[in-house]
Amino acid sequence: MISNIISKGINGSPNIPGDKSISHRSIIIPAISNGVCEVNNILNSEDVLHTLEAFKNMGVKIIEDKKNIIIIGNGLNSLKKPTNEIYLGNSGTSARLLTGLLASQKFNSILKGDKSLSTRPMGRIADPLTKMNAKIYTNNGKLPLKITPSNLVPTKIDLKIPSAQIKSGLILASLNIKGETELIENKITRDHTEIMLKSFGADIKINKLDNKKHIKIIGGKELKSKNIDVPNDLSSSAFFIITALINQGSHIIVKNINNNPTRNGLIIALKKMGANLFFHNKRLSNNEEICDIEVFSSNLNGCELGPEIADLMIDEYPILSIAASFAQSPSVFRGLKELRVKESDRLNLILINLQNCGVDCKIINDDLYINPSKKYDVKNNIIRTDFDHRIAMAFSVMGTKLGPLEIRDSESINTSFPTFKNEFNRLGGQIF
Repeated sequence: MISNIISKGINGSPNIPGDKSISHRSIIIPAISNGVCEVNNILNSEDVLHTLEAFKNMGVKIIEDKKNIIIIGNGLNSLKKPTNEIYLGNSGTSARLLTGLLASQKFNSILKGDKSLSTRPMGRIADPLTKMNAKIYTNNGKLPLKITPSNLVPTKIDLKIPSAQIKSGLILASLNIKGETELIENKITRDHTEIMLKSFGADIKINKLDNKKHIKIIGGKELKSKNIDVPNDLSSSAFFIITALINQGSHIIVKNINNNPTRNGLIIALKKMGANLFFHNKRLSNNEEICDIEVFSSNLNGCELGPEIADLMIDEYPILSIAASFAQSPSVFRGLKELRVKESDRLNLILINLQNCGVDCKIINDDLYINPSKKYDVKNNIIRTDFDHRIAMAFSVMGTKLGPLEIRDSESINTSFPTFKNEFNRLGGQIF
């Protein structure tokens, strides 16, 4: 895929897909609940489809109709032994959440992934589950992973790694344990699982103190299905927001965006950089904060972000690094260790690709330094993505200023935003 320079900015209202994190949970939680759940605006991407197929493989009746699906759930213990190994493609969310959920089931299961997912750390979810008496066998801490039946016991677990995927996997395991499980989260992460489970009637209590959270789950209570409207994805909208900010003559409105305060670090960062962002129609939907965001092209300043912001926006640093490259002053983004264990070593790919685009940048420990320039001379116009969708989309945006850039393995974008290219071009972009 080639991304090229645009001269008149982008204008209009892009169709942003449904939130990926909420889409996964909108399949998993109704599948173990009692009743019929209609899910509207679910993300139709490869990652989410792998979650969907996993539950079909375990006997859950799911009816698909374009953006809507209907899930007929029969309770916590209604899943059947899968007819074959569960293949999850590139989806780390699916892998970690399903590891937790299946640890409490009464059948053997095997989880597998593609080449990229098979390099990602699974010990971070398997180890705390083992403390709950789960029987999980990894391939040197990675996929493929085998789960055998065991009687899980209520446990108090201090979460050392700030990860919504790990926390959610443990919560899902706890739903099927008699007694009270307590999770201590030392850095607050996105809370979509807790929000949805509460709305489905789970016995879950949350106590927040500063940046710490105690989550208590009393297992064994059956969940009751209700319909879900999936909001649009802030992470996916970020590529359009920053394209508009850095290209003169741009004006866009992204609608029905999830603005959950546990994952809105991008908004905090852009406001700090002086972005012209305006919020309209703020409201709640299924207890999630939703709004429309109006964006005008802006003269951005650089900024310094501490590691606490990384907990709120780890997925957005690739595209934020593009914004920082066209700011009027330097930026420092600190505490990006988790970027090294995403779909790729994102921190290294950001560095390599920015440097190939002529950007003065460096990494010291896990901190990224970007020193913007008035003009860049592209050293190598081939963008390496290692099949990481967010790297591919971020440097597509870079191409609007420096193009043409050749984005390798651009088909990775289908894991989260299959219509990205069409929407981008419809608003005035140049991707071909």
